[in-house]
Amino acid sequence: MDIARYWKTIVDTLQDGLMVVDSSGNIVAVNPAAEKLTGYSAEELIGSNCRELNCTGCEVFDQGDGEKWCKLFLKGETRAKQCVIMRKDGRAIHTIKNASVLRDSDGRAIGAVETFTDMSEIVRQQQEILSLRKTFHVDDGYQGILGQSPAMQRLFELIENVALSEAPVMIQGQSGTGKELVARAIHDVSLRCSKPFVKVNCAALNENLLESELFGHVKGAYTGADRSRAGRFEAAHEGTIFLDEIGDIPLKTQVKLLRVLEEKEIERVGDHKSISIDVRIISATNRDLDALIAQGIFREDLFFRINVFPLRCPALCERKEDIPMIVQNFIEQNIKKSGKKILGLTSESMEKLMAYCWPGNVRELRNAIEYAFVLCSGGWIEVGHLPVRITRPEAMSSINAMAHPEDTRGREHLVRVLRQVSGNQSEAARILEVSRVTIWKRIKKYGIDIHSEIVSP
Repeated sequence: MDIARYWKTIVDTLQDGLMVVDSSGNIVAVNPAAEKLTGYSAEELIGSNCRELNCTGCEVFDQGDGEKWCKLFLKGETRAKQCVIMRKDGRAIHTIKNASVLRDSDGRAIGAVETFTDMSEIVRQQQEILSLRKTFHVDDGYQGILGQSPAMQRLFELIENVALSEAPVMIQGQSGTGKELVARAIHDVSLRCSKPFVKVNCAALNENLLESELFGHVKGAYTGADRSRAGRFEAAHEGTIFLDEIGDIPLKTQVKLLRVLEEKEIERVGDHKSISIDVRIISATNRDLDALIAQGIFREDLFFRINVFPLRCPALCERKEDIPMIVQNFIEQNIKKSGKKILGLTSESMEKLMAYCWPGNVRELRNAIEYAFVLCSGGWIEVGHLPVRITRPEAMSSINAMAHPEDTRGREHLVRVLRQVSGNQSEAARILEVSRVTIWKRIKKYGIDIHSEIVSP
C-alpha cells in the first residue's frame, strides 16, 4: 500500500490545526482544522507570514532564513508549548503547540511543520470553576488564601487575570502577608499548572551560592563543586520560578538575571555553554525597590523587566474583617495537630485581636493562635491565653507609631524636594538622581496630592 498517496486525506482529517511554513516563516500549507481555529481561510493564510497569528510561543529574530529567522529553527523542535494565538476576529485562543523543523537530504532546514491543539474550552471551564468558587465562597477563600474583604476580592480578580498571561509578576507587601501563597495561586491557575513551581529565597544565600542555586554549576567551578548540578531555572523549565526577596539580590547577580530575562538562556557557573529555558518569572519583595534604585543597589532596567504586572498583598490591618475567618481556620488546624477540644475565642479575646495593629500580619496572627493553644487546655481561648503584646494597649500604640518609619521619612523628603521645584517632577528626578517614572510612582505610593500639598501648601 502506497501510504504517501493518502497524506493529504490524513492531514485534512486531523482535529488539530496543522501549518507548514518555509524557512522564512511564510505559510505554504494549512489543513481545515487550522482554518477553523484561526478564522482565516487557506487562501488568506497561504503566502502570508506566520507572524500574522501573533503566537506568544514564538521568538522571531527576523534576521534572515532558518536559524536567523526564529528560535524554532535554532532548537529543531518545540514540544507541548502553551501559547496564545490571535484569530482573524481578534479573539485570543489558548493552544498547545508542537513543531518540528523540516530538512532536505543534505540536512538543510527548508521549513517547519506546526500543530495547534485548541485549549480554549478547557481554559473557559477553568475560569467558570474559579468564578463559581468565588460566587459561592467555596472554602471562604481562593486557592488556599483566606479572605472575603474587598481588598482580597480585588487581589483574587487580579490573580485570575494575570495567571492566564505570561507577563512577569512582582508581588509586593509586608512580611507575613502571604506573598508566596499568591505566587503559588498564580501558577496553579495558569496553563503551566502541571509543570514545576520552584521557589528561591534570594535573601538566604550569599552571592556565590545564589548564582549556583539559580543557574547551576559544572564540576570544578569552585571549591567543593565535585559534580555538575542543574540550577533552579533548569528545574523550573516550562513552569514557574518564584524569586522571593528579590530586593536582596547582589548587583552582579542582577546583571546575569537581566540577561536571562532578555535572552531566555542561562549559563551554569564555570561553563560557557548556553542552555535555553522557558520559565515564567514571579518575584516578591517587602523592600522599597524605588529607594534601592535611588541608592544604586538595584538596577532600574531589571526592575522594569520584572515589574510588568505589579500585585500588592494588603496588610492584615487593612482587612481586619477577615480576621475571624482566618482565626477559625488556624484553630481548626491546631485542633487536628494537638487534639485539644478548643471551642473558639471569647468575645473579649476576639475584640483584642480586632483592635491590634498586626505589624507581623497573618504570620503573627498564626503564631498568636499557636501560643494560645499552648496555654489553653480546652474550652474557650480567653484574653489571658493571648500573647501579652496583643493585650497591652500601650504596646499597640508604640507599634503603630513605629510601623513604617522609612515610608514616613521618604514621603517627607520627597515633599520637600517637590516644593523646592514647585512640583516639577522632571526637576525632582534630576535632584534625586532617579527617573521621572520613579518620581511619579513614589507620588502615587505615598498618596501625595500635588495641588494641595506642593503647589499650594
